[in-house]
Amino acid sequence: MLRLKKTVVLVGMMGAGKTAVGTALARFLAVPFLDSDEEIVKAASRSIAEIFERDGEPFFRARETEVLNRLLHGDPCVLSTGGGAFLAEVNRGLIHDNGVSVWLRADLELLWQRVRHKTTRPLLRTANPRETLKALYEARLPAYASADLTVDSAADISVEAMAERVAQALVTRPDVVETV
Repeated sequence: MLRLKKTVVLVGMMGAGKTAVGTALARFLAVPFLDSDEEIVKAASRSIAEIFERDGEPFFRARETEVLNRLLHGDPCVLSTGGGAFLAEVNRGLIHDNGVSVWLRADLELLWQRVRHKTTRPLLRTANPRETLKALYEARLPAYASADLTVDSAADISVEAMAERVAQALVTRPDVVETV
């Protein structure tokens, strides 16, 4: 059995599986699963879309950093972040210093297949959402590539198998998990 010593922060694009894989990983590690976007919604009593529309993205990003900081200083857990959270240098620093970042890497086609029918993605409310996703993907790759660990996804890999892949990657980090 593995014991988590630091919070595992899942990063990556929308559709990479951060919530689904994070939930399965938390179950496997017997720790809480938290979603930074859900925590922001709770704190603001408004949806992400409403925050974006009313207050703008900079306001949302500031709240995101506050929530990340609070959660990273709590008990170890598995934390899913919004797709843009890891882009901010301050967030990458907080995560690196207080947890471990795991990039769930998925190719553009897989991401598109997963998000194209979702209406809950404010950044994809554009005339050409596929091109918007591609532009976001290309712009964000350098930040994601700086994650502490990378775990590759594919269409034929189940959520449970991805969670196992992440757990195997975590075992390479004795500062993050220990076998008990």
